[in-house]
Amino acid sequence: MVLPFGLLMLTALLVSLAVARQAPSEPIPGRADIITIDGLRAFGPLERPPVVFFHGKHTEALAKAQKDCLACHPQGEKYLSLKYNRTADTDKQAVMDVYHDGCIGCHADYRSQNQPSGPVTCGECHVAEKAVNNIRAGIGLDKSLHYRHVKAAEQKCERCHHAYNPETKQLYYDKGKEGACLYCHKDQTQENRIAYRQAAHLDCVGCHRELSLQKKTAGPMECAGCHDPEAQALIAKVADIPRLERNQPDVTLVKAHREDEKVDAQKPRMALVPFDHLKHEGATQYCRTCHHAELTSCASCHPIQGHADGKMVKLSQAMHEQDAQMSCVGCHTQKQLRAECAGCHASMPAEKVWAGEAACKVCHMPQEAPVARPGYEMLASEMAASLIDARRQIPPPVAVEDIPETVIIDHLVDAYEAVKMPHRQIVQKLSDLMRDDALAAAFHTQPTTFCQGCHHNSPASLKPPQCGSCHGRTSDAMNLTRPGLMAAYHEQCMLCHEKMGIEKPANRDCTACHAKRAETARNN
Repeated sequence: MVLPFGLLMLTALLVSLAVARQAPSEPIPGRADIITIDGLRAFGPLERPPVVFFHGKHTEALAKAQKDCLACHPQGEKYLSLKYNRTADTDKQAVMDVYHDGCIGCHADYRSQNQPSGPVTCGECHVAEKAVNNIRAGIGLDKSLHYRHVKAAEQKCERCHHAYNPETKQLYYDKGKEGACLYCHKDQTQENRIAYRQAAHLDCVGCHRELSLQKKTAGPMECAGCHDPEAQALIAKVADIPRLERNQPDVTLVKAHREDEKVDAQKPRMALVPFDHLKHEGATQYCRTCHHAELTSCASCHPIQGHADGKMVKLSQAMHEQDAQMSCVGCHTQKQLRAECAGCHASMPAEKVWAGEAACKVCHMPQEAPVARPGYEMLASEMAASLIDARRQIPPPVAVEDIPETVIIDHLVDAYEAVKMPHRQIVQKLSDLMRDDALAAAFHTQPTTFCQGCHHNSPASLKPPQCGSCHGRTSDAMNLTRPGLMAAYHEQCMLCHEKMGIEKPANRDCTACHAKRAETARNN
């Protein structure tokens, strides 16, 4: 039978549509050099969508034509202007003309030479939505990268660090008070203080360009060199980094008041908190991880009663806020997401971990009455060292013979063979993972503390109650947080395996853990 031509065409169209629906969508390309050109916002609402600009693509094209940054960025007072073909925004029409004359003119010139070129019409640049994935990742000077810059600058910190004198309206170098750029340069330009992004690109790229012109070793000048995650992973790390000296103490007591605050010595106070500053330096890559606003004590902005300098955030909030990475509890909570910790902590409410008296006493170390207080700075250091030494008295681990070798789980024996769980092997593996972990050593105050990862509602003990003591065969209708025994086992075991990245069993089929029970056994 011969089909009519129209029917053939309709069939072909439907087939092609079906194939198109089934075809995998093209992956959206990822770029780290995306710049959104929307400078006209400064003069009011935009008339057209902003332009998505690929800076690296243009840099490569200019390099092939033996041109450099000066082709688009005029020389400023010290470094090149970050603005395209101008040093300041004078008025809307002038800024618009700079882009239209410069961009379209350059593209037209390349076209006249039959070379690859860019768009020349409005709709080709001003596109509402452009299918491109922005993979730009922020970069900071971690300890390794900072040390490499210190070495390259021959220890001359003033090459990067500066302060502002409001009286002379001049920048100057304030030796001994160097801080992170973010302390002064914020997300947006404030009066005469340019935004962090501008400051970083002016100084970093400007310095790299100068060194390059002098034929010296220089850092990246293209966007991807700093902001592409793959490029960041290739940045060489210095293995042995000298300590960055900023007059910081090795150990100290956490201050609760500002230097200018009058303290009532008779007022009841929390137990002292000794702080091992040196050890925490080794656990972080940036001083700003904790010192997020300036390199001073936390209490200078966050005293007990709060202060305007710290947006009235009190010391207790600054130290205990779980969602803030710069707080003690917030940072420690993030550490619990590591695979070796997540098996237990993923199913454990944060309140249960941090709200207990035992956790409080790890930091707030109680002293016998009368409670001693530091009288001067040296005494504070000595007292802190003494308390930290006392904290480090780790109790011996549980003896192997006290750990049950196996636990038999047989509540599904009607359908499956009993599961012989290698209890001792699991306990010893967890112990191995925590052996050199300072955080676990501090907060697992008893050898049986980590048993509470599974035995989560009973006190730490060598003989905690079995799971069936709390979980019945069915869920507790009066307590919706207490599932039945089968659900409790599966939730605890499977979540732990998932969070710790345990590959065995390879599948989640029941028989991966529960051997199928023989028919004769079931009948018996």
